[in-house]
Amino acid sequence: MVDAIITPKGNLDILSKREIASLQDSNTNDYTELFRNCALAVLSTGADSDDGHELLARHASFTIEVISAARGVKLKVCNAPQNAFVGGRIIEGIRSHLFAVLRDIVFLQGQSEIWRDNGESITDMVFKTLRHAKALKPRKKPNLIVCWGGHSINKVEYDYTKEVGYRLGLRSLNICTGCGIGAMKGPMKGAAIAHAKQRMIDARYIGITEPGIIGAEAPNPIVNELVIMPDIEKRLEAFVRCGHGVIVFPGGVGTAEEILYLLGILLHPDNADLPFPVVFTGRQENAEYFEMIDKFIRNALGDEAERKYEIIIDDPVRVAQTMKTGMKEVETFRRAMQDAYYFNWMLKIDPVFQLPFEPDHENMLALELHRDQPVHLIAANLRKAFSGIVAGNVKEGGIRKVQEKGPFEIAGDPTLIRPLE
Repeated sequence: MVDAIITPKGNLDILSKREIASLQDSNTNDYTELFRNCALAVLSTGADSDDGHELLARHASFTIEVISAARGVKLKVCNAPQNAFVGGRIIEGIRSHLFAVLRDIVFLQGQSEIWRDNGESITDMVFKTLRHAKALKPRKKPNLIVCWGGHSINKVEYDYTKEVGYRLGLRSLNICTGCGIGAMKGPMKGAAIAHAKQRMIDARYIGITEPGIIGAEAPNPIVNELVIMPDIEKRLEAFVRCGHGVIVFPGGVGTAEEILYLLGILLHPDNADLPFPVVFTGRQENAEYFEMIDKFIRNALGDEAERKYEIIIDDPVRVAQTMKTGMKEVETFRRAMQDAYYFNWMLKIDPVFQLPFEPDHENMLALELHRDQPVHLIAANLRKAFSGIVAGNVKEGGIRKVQEKGPFEIAGDPTLIRPLE
């Protein structure tokens, strides 16, 4: 365990007196425990475990405090994990991530009520959070590829994600993931090698997460831009607003939730002509997995949904070529529409995809899982069902509810529900 005083570098190093005072309030307000737990996850980057409960139990004596300094604020940590320090000094990447946690969870807490207002203001705040994190880069052509997939994949699958990332990097494409391990780390690692070969000095490895999941998916060491959105809905919107294309690797229910969110948006009539390349890809042994996903999508959302993505098996070069071609189409469209390259303002997102869904027994049972509604709303409600499954198995609040009252239950059209098995 380590005790240390940590100064900011790149995040929150220029503050007004009022901003300093608001940050110090985090030592006593409702965000104290949330900030502590997320900071502990960041300081544990590189640890073997992805069990958030085990992590909190192992470091029960860990504390973190915001202290005032002449030029801003510092962080005082006690009983911090040893792996975050080398020679008594904090690792620079972890320092950056630590102050990103302070920035996104504490500094923006005054905006918390606005998030729950309406669709337009929610999008505006997603934009402001990304801008505040310096994640929006003007005058840069579309080149940011979002990669989704499971964190508990095997080595063969992981190596494939690295190879895809390598091929993307050779084409000077940047990577954005959920910031964890597995399919979120592999593409970044592969791209980092390719970017080095291409002598890219401004390569970007963006990790977008949210407080409920950061303990189970602490930022991997390659992430050089960390953004923590307030909930899963804002996290997903941030992906599709700042990303220019999506690659999906094999994963679990969390990946299925992301797929349904994306397809639900792309199936909205207002987005019919908007270019947004989407590729599902994996090794040959993953072909059956994607056949199952494809069958599930066709059954739930119809053949129109199938036209929104392409399945490419065991061909990293073709995946990268498809994304590179897609970037040119996105650039042409954005220029013609006079839309920004760095934030997809034209993308129509129905408020049902934006307002927070609280997975509990009552809300899960009340989900409208029937076919008598527009197809993008079917996707929205199926997405919520998967979100509840994730919460009940991964997130502390959801696990506690299941322990207290038993498993969540859902009801609806059997032709929608049975394939969930």
